Amino acid sequence: MRRPGIVRTTAASAVYRELHEAIVSMQLKPGNALNEKVLTERFGVSRTPVREALIRLVEDGLVNIYPQSGTFVAPIPISLIPEAVVIRKALEGATVEMAAQCANGDDVGKLDDILARQRFLAERQDMNGFHEADEAFHEAIARIANYSGIWNYLKPVKVQIDRARRMTLPALGRMDHVIGEHTVIRNAIAAHDVEAACKAMRIHLGAVIPDVEQLRDAYPDWFI
Repeated sequence: MRRPGIVRTTAASAVYRELHEAIVSMQLKPGNALNEKVLTERFGVSRTPVREALIRLVEDGLVNIYPQSGTFVAPIPISLIPEAVVIRKALEGATVEMAAQCANGDDVGKLDDILARQRFLAERQDMNGFHEADEAFHEAIARIANYSGIWNYLKPVKVQIDRARRMTLPALGRMDHVIGEHTVIRNAIAAHDVEAACKAMRIHLGAVIPDVEQLRDAYPDWFI
């Protein structure tokens, strides 16, 4: 029999995960209100795990709590994105460099499978599925390099990038561009061309910055 504290912690984690995904995927948009009573009814839990989940989301920079006004999904802090891109370039540059040196045929085959899935999802305009496949591509490169820990480290670092990128897929038609960029990276890894792989990864990761500038002009209330 589980103790109440464990049950509450598990409930808080479940609420946190679902709200985190809803915010990052832009199902919940910047400025949307998060009412505690509504959330307790939605998740079938007491207010304590909901509050614990919201506090974690505040720490992630995804939620703002205003004592006299309420709780809201936070806008995307555009000033943090360039730094997150620099971190991704440095760490994913290391993973793709190693992957290009050590990838075998099976490794390249895994990348091909992911690319095929991305094409399938792009044809169907499945934004959420495409984003998951995009994540899988980058994680696969980290695994090929035997640097899975780097990918796990990057997940919280890139959370604001992920929010912006979810917007670029439908708004800027980025899916075909992403597939093209991933294909260049895949080809460089398959050819064991370290320099080309690193260059392609830098270009791919840097593309989000001009995209975000366009989105800020189109959706000024969603950014700070």
